[in-house]
Amino acid sequence: MNVVLTPDGPLDPSATLSRYRIWGEDPVNRLSGDVFRRVARWKDRLVPYEVRWQGSVDDPKLLVRVVGARTSAATDAVLSEVRQLFGLDFDLPGFYRLAKADPALAGLIEPLYGLRPTLSPTAIEMLVGAITAQQLNLAFAFTLRARLVKRYGECVCIGGDDVYTFPEPAVLARVRVASLRGMQFSTAKAVAIRGVAQAMLDGGIDPAAFVTAGNAEIIASLTALRGIGRWTADWYMARCLGRGDVCPAGDLAVRKAFHHYYGRGRAFSEDGIRRRAAAWGAYQTLAVHYLLAGMRLSKPTAGGGT
Repeated sequence: MNVVLTPDGPLDPSATLSRYRIWGEDPVNRLSGDVFRRVARWKDRLVPYEVRWQGSVDDPKLLVRVVGARTSAATDAVLSEVRQLFGLDFDLPGFYRLAKADPALAGLIEPLYGLRPTLSPTAIEMLVGAITAQQLNLAFAFTLRARLVKRYGECVCIGGDDVYTFPEPAVLARVRVASLRGMQFSTAKAVAIRGVAQAMLDGGIDPAAFVTAGNAEIIASLTALRGIGRWTADWYMARCLGRGDVCPAGDLAVRKAFHHYYGRGRAFSEDGIRRRAAAWGAYQTLAVHYLLAGMRLSKPTAGGGT
C-alpha cells in the first residue's frame, strides 16, 4: 500500500534523519541514500515499510510504501510512526517566528532550515537508548545499541536491506546481565535495561498512561527506577512523547551548547539552563534540538545529546 504524506511546514528529510547514520550503524532505522526503512509492530505482526521523499524543503512530500499491510489499521500504525520519526507534529513555523527574536537561534534557522527532531516510536527503544548513552560518546553508544538489536531483535529484509525490530520488553527482561556485559555494557547499564523492560511488563512503566500524564508525574515514575535519572526522563518526554516544553538541562551536550551560545564567559547551572529555556515555552524541545545541531555544524561527529 502506498500513501503520500504532506508535512505542515518545511521539512528537510535528509537532515532530520541524519542522526540515524552520523554516529554509526542503526539496524532499526535504516537510511540508505534517499530511502528510509523500518519495521513497525502492529498487534502481533511485523509490518515493514519504506519512506522516500520528493519536492523542496518548503514543499516536501513523503512517499510511504507499506509492505504487506492487509488492513487500514496496520497502515495507520505505520503512518503514525512516520509522523513521529520525521517530527511532523512539531510546529516548526511557530518556532521560527520565536527564534528570530533570539540572536543565537536566529543564526541557526538558515543553515538548519527544515530540520525537525525525530521521535522514538516506542518507549522501550527510547529508554534503552538513553540508558546506553549515559556517560558515553554517541558513537560507542550506537555500537552497543546495534549489538543489542542484532542479538535480540528480529530481522526483516526490505528492499535488499536487513532491518531489525527493536527487542521487545519481554525479551530484554530475560536477558542475563552476563550476556549484556559480554557486549560491553556496564553492569549498571545491564541491570537498568533489564529493570526498565521488567517495569514495562509489570506496569511500573505505562507508556499509554504517560501520554496524558503531567511532566512531574512522568519524571517521578521514571526516576523511581534504578538507572533512570532526570536526564533520561527529560529526553523521554522530549524525544518519545514529543513534548515541546522540555529542556534536558542535565545533559552534558546541552550544557555545553548553552555555555557556547549564551554563556558570555560564565557557566550555566542546571537550574540556570532551565530558567533560560523556560522563556521558549512550548518550543524548548525545538530550541534545544537546534542548539545541539548548531554545535555539530563544524563538528559532525561530536558526541552528546540523544
